[in-house]
Amino acid sequence: MTQADDRLKALFALDDAPALDPAFSHAVMEQVMRQRLREEVALLCAVSVVAAGVLWLIWPTLQPVLVAVSHWLAPALGAIVVAACAAIILGARPTAALGLAT
Repeated sequence: MTQADDRLKALFALDDAPALDPAFSHAVMEQVMRQRLREEVALLCAVSVVAAGVLWLIWPTLQPVLVAVSHWLAPALGAIVVAACAAIILGARPTAALGLAT
């Protein structure tokens, strides 16, 4: 090769993408995911504390209503719980999971 070719090769090498380092990429992504996990846990803790406080405040009003409703709801409560659990487990696609979707 000539000296001009070497200079052009060095010039074009500046535009090449840097070499990928899998260990570095893994470490960075691990830190990002750990940060997201911390943020989500903090948010869930805050929401749980607020929801518990609201429930504690409205419980004296809510408790008599629940007792009154439970008298006529008790026979159907088992079916309602099973349906709610099935909806949660199957997600947004209960008809497809049961084979009812076309």
